[in-house]
Amino acid sequence: MTDGWQPPSDDGKSLRAFLHGLPGVDEVGAKGRAASLATRSIKAASKAWAIDTAIAMVDLTTLEGMDTPGKVRALCAKALRPDPSDPTTPSVAAVCVYPDLVGVAREAVGQSLHVAAVATAFPSGRSSLAIKLQDTADAVAAGADEIDMVIDRGAFLSGDYAKVHEEITAVKSACGDAHLKVILETGELRTLDNVRRASWLAMLAGADFIKTSTGKVTPAATPPVTLVMLEAVRDFEQVTGRRIGVKAAGGIRTSKEAIAYLVLVSETAGEAWLTPDLFRFGASSLLNDLLLQRQRMTTGHYSGPDYVTID
Repeated sequence: MTDGWQPPSDDGKSLRAFLHGLPGVDEVGAKGRAASLATRSIKAASKAWAIDTAIAMVDLTTLEGMDTPGKVRALCAKALRPDPSDPTTPSVAAVCVYPDLVGVAREAVGQSLHVAAVATAFPSGRSSLAIKLQDTADAVAAGADEIDMVIDRGAFLSGDYAKVHEEITAVKSACGDAHLKVILETGELRTLDNVRRASWLAMLAGADFIKTSTGKVTPAATPPVTLVMLEAVRDFEQVTGRRIGVKAAGGIRTSKEAIAYLVLVSETAGEAWLTPDLFRFGASSLLNDLLLQRQRMTTGHYSGPDYVTID
């Protein structure tokens, strides 16, 4: 922890002064650096490691109104053994479902995987704090050990930082021992300066992870946005001594993209973040491409699309 650093108090005036005192983001520079890092080439051995690392970082997700217990059980089976024909394939980090299906997921995976629940009126976040807290408590009681909450973007964009801080703090308390991932929904935040401010606001309020998106808004995760969030967690650790994770969710579908994100993580936050404890992909279709690429590197040929299950 940096000697003498004091976090701002949680009143609106102090939070506004702190957040608007953060250095502005050079948007052109951020986009240029993210694009440059995406062109990095890696050797075959490093690529094999990167694919296994990316698989182990996936929060395998189903968030549809037509989700059923059977679909969640099938998803959990895949999460535990992504490639049944190759037992050396790592399991994913977590399964991510709606709160009412947490019990099904927990029963299916036991204690082998994390179970994440999208609580707090996902994806809009438009409900009372009482409902958000009950939603969180119900998910934790059913077996969720990770809660993915959404911030009130309307409050944030109108400058009511105290309300956003209060809600994150309250949900964090309701989580108990469960980890809290705070979804910024960066596609609605308009600027990279707002992404930086929202990242710091979430971390100051107690987030264990900051997450780009719900996956329901376009654009979702992008390299420039993720770069700014990685810079935020790096800088936050430097002043507080706390390491906060980052979850890139929505729109990441190929192994090539995933590996580019891992390069972004290493070059921005540092190699310490190259672990599922500190970096995640929120994804469904991404896992299939990772499995196909892994199988090609193992056998020397591509399998057909029926090699993997369609979730």
